[in-house]
Amino acid sequence: MKTICVFCGSSYGTRDNYAEAARTTGRAIAENGYALVYGGARVGLMGTVADAALEAGGKVIGVLPRALQEKEIGHEGLTELHLVGSMHERKAMMADLSDAFIALPGGVGTLEEIFEVWTWGQLGYHQKPCGFLNIDGYYDHLIRFLDHQTEEGFTKKVMRDMAQIADTPEGMLDLFNAYEPPSAPKWIKRDET
Repeated sequence: MKTICVFCGSSYGTRDNYAEAARTTGRAIAENGYALVYGGARVGLMGTVADAALEAGGKVIGVLPRALQEKEIGHEGLTELHLVGSMHERKAMMADLSDAFIALPGGVGTLEEIFEVWTWGQLGYHQKPCGFLNIDGYYDHLIRFLDHQTEEGFTKKVMRDMAQIADTPEGMLDLFNAYEPPSAPKWIKRDET
């Protein structure tokens, strides 16, 4: 694992702990020798995670649609900033550049991004770990719902277990380093639970 992608809010949320988690995540990624891949913006938790990684001496790679750059939200101090034509191109490039994916607190866009790469893993398109950094219980309700999906037979346990859950960046990195992907894509063995 060389690069870690972070999906997170373009705002700060209502709790100071969300920004502190973004700072500690960026710092932990850099201090452990990984490069950060993220959405390329200077605003909200996105800017915070990038700034922290840069301050810790890390490499930070941003991927931003040109339309957002034109609105002047692009981070100008990154190691690399890739400008792309669409959100689809952004997500594809971020996935290609990354070896693992973390969702910090964020909104619908954050969920859409982590769910897409998790789905790609379930389909066998990659074997990269995905995880939710559950700061102050931010993802508690979602985790319960994901467990409910499994109980109701819409998600196999082996696929549900692909989503790593941690309360700290260091805990997430430990889970990622121990991660073993499922041995077969989700539709291969229908009787597997």
